[in-house]
Amino acid sequence: MRMWDGDGGVTRRARAGRARRHVHAADPAVRSLVLVLALVGVALPVDAQDRPTVEAVRMTGEDRIRLDGHLDEDVWRTALPATGFRQQNPAEGAEPTEPTEIRILYDAESLYIGALLYDSRPDGVIGHQRRRDAGLATDDRFMWVLDTFLDGRTGYFFEINPAGLMGDGLLGAHVNKSWDGIWEARVQRHERGWSAEIRIPFSTLNFDPTLDRWGINFQRTIRRKNEEILWSGWRRNQGLFRTVHAGRLTGLRDLSQGLGLEVKPYTVGNWTRPPGTDVNTFANGDAGFDVSYNITPSLRAALTVNTDFAEVEVDQRRVNLTRFPLRFEERRDFFLEGSGVYAFATSSGPSPYFSRRIGLVGGEPVPIIAGARLGGQAGRYELGFLQIRTGDGPGLGPEDFTVARAKRSLMEQSSVGLIYTRRATHARTGDTAFVAAPDRHTIGWDLDLFTSRFLGSLNAQFEAFAVLVTDPIGDGSTSVGDRSARGIRMNFPNDRIRFHTSLREFGEAYDPTVGFIPRVGFRRLQPSFAWAPRPDFDWLRQLTFEVFFEYLTDLDGRLLTRNERLTLLDADFESGDNVDVEVSRGFERIDQPFRIRQDVTIPRGAYTNREWKVSAQTAGRRRLSGSASLAHGGFWTGDRTVLEGGFTARPVPGWAFGASFERNDVDLPEGSFTTNLARVTGAWDVSPRASLTSNIQYDNVSRVLGLFVRVRWILRPGNDLFLVYTHNWLENPIAIPGRPDERRFETLSRGAAAKLTYAIRF
Repeated sequence: MRMWDGDGGVTRRARAGRARRHVHAADPAVRSLVLVLALVGVALPVDAQDRPTVEAVRMTGEDRIRLDGHLDEDVWRTALPATGFRQQNPAEGAEPTEPTEIRILYDAESLYIGALLYDSRPDGVIGHQRRRDAGLATDDRFMWVLDTFLDGRTGYFFEINPAGLMGDGLLGAHVNKSWDGIWEARVQRHERGWSAEIRIPFSTLNFDPTLDRWGINFQRTIRRKNEEILWSGWRRNQGLFRTVHAGRLTGLRDLSQGLGLEVKPYTVGNWTRPPGTDVNTFANGDAGFDVSYNITPSLRAALTVNTDFAEVEVDQRRVNLTRFPLRFEERRDFFLEGSGVYAFATSSGPSPYFSRRIGLVGGEPVPIIAGARLGGQAGRYELGFLQIRTGDGPGLGPEDFTVARAKRSLMEQSSVGLIYTRRATHARTGDTAFVAAPDRHTIGWDLDLFTSRFLGSLNAQFEAFAVLVTDPIGDGSTSVGDRSARGIRMNFPNDRIRFHTSLREFGEAYDPTVGFIPRVGFRRLQPSFAWAPRPDFDWLRQLTFEVFFEYLTDLDGRLLTRNERLTLLDADFESGDNVDVEVSRGFERIDQPFRIRQDVTIPRGAYTNREWKVSAQTAGRRRLSGSASLAHGGFWTGDRTVLEGGFTARPVPGWAFGASFERNDVDLPEGSFTTNLARVTGAWDVSPRASLTSNIQYDNVSRVLGLFVRVRWILRPGNDLFLVYTHNWLENPIAIPGRPDERRFETLSRGAAAKLTYAIRF
């Protein structure tokens, strides 16, 4: 018997009784702000707010749920629903235009969530995406978070859409969507909207077994209206991802993670044609495994042996016209899982730990022989630990990497933390002439004071950090100031008014060898202010006007960089479209010439340039959406025009095609040139558990055309089959037109891999 009644409501029978060189950190202004934030955090704890509560009903041994998206089992009627959702957008605090009801059940092994998402226009429900963890800015969606330690800082994030897509992540300083938990969800579309049944095994979660309640919150998006509704924390200064504003899930008792042991073996087969070869190919097979064990229900240890990343997607290509290296995102699951704890003063950029420094040299993979990982919580401490041994790499022998992180929670939303890294390089196998470099160490601390109760209901934040690295040579020629980075930041991140100011200083010899630092030897002041009113127009949601300023000197006070940027208009429309207009002025001083292209060198000197930029983006919910931007202005000794654009087409659910491009037209007295970068993508998501994705990338700087194709089949949650194919062609710039024997593109390399992983839980 389904739970939909004839009036579009839901049957409400429930058992009675079950409804239950230094920074002036000592400055008086800074000290005053720290004191104010600390006093506000103590005197006005967030727990003083009224919170909605929903009780989880424990199932009996006879109760069974068939996970099919229909809430038609009798046991669902024993749980009273979580209701009382309020709009966050477009009308803060208003009643939602469509009702939503959420029920919670559990047994010893799993948590069950039943969601009824009514819609008066079921044909208007949007569900384009099916692939796991795909972005849902295009679709209707149901999201929820679990704060299993009730600390208001960390938690788990989950989301689904009407097409059955499953997404998840870890909550901390940011949402880390790289985590793939083992859980299940099924959805159904009905004449009254759509519904979902979800099962989350407790073995997937870390939690405090002494608690009988968790933090929980729900958010629903009605995409055609761009309407966001929340159960708790619905104010625009709050939101789903700040678990301090979550409601309460009560009634939990006698939860089991089993033995807490998971074994995940894998096997992989590779076929490659290396660069520079004509006919030689290499085929090999390999195997490895990961083992994880819950030392406590809140602390998990893991071991990996002979780790392989054959399934990882290639990096998106970029053209670099700056003096500094580009930073690419981590894509390897072993380093992404639980990585939120290693976030360190992310807004200030000291980056003492950057996982791509492990197992990658110049973008080329280095074998990971073995590694150990520890993560989770112990009381008021959040802990993370990594120990990795890599094999021989390009010009390197085996290396040992150690990363340790501990964060201690303070008051309601604040924390103080320590981080330590070590890198030890050994002689290459059989190379007796190699002299290993001395071990290199990094240690740092960071402080994050945050409150959502500043002046009653506003967000305010103060951050501070300091990091020190050891002498890279060991001869004592560098001072502590040279080898350290330090900074403070004050932040006011609110809906209509946002501002921040930061002061950072990076020494000349600051080089964390397991970190990423594009620039050193500077002192930088960086304030910004934004005003974002919400005019009373049916077609316009919000306007933003912003002033950004950056003033960067060397450590002797000589100006190196100054940037001023004014956002004249940033308009968000109720339709989901956006228009942005910016003007900027910049100053750069360079003391040494640098080569921007093989045949173009920028001379030393001081340069002042101005630029304007106009951009627009259409709402992703449309079957055809796109974006475009045009910028023009001074560029070193001349000028530059930048044109960027792209589109995505979703003709039917599960199919998506897209293309993007970037063109730089640079006109300099030293030489003019044009760079082009293009990317074409395609995806066929057969179901939420089977997908084919591909991309083709080309740029005229490297002259490499690259193809990447990946098939992923989720046999069952935790068990995956990957098939991957890559092919790279090098463009021949001297091909002669009319000569059919002269190919324009020659194969540079190609390869294929098949990888099978299988999770076994005890």
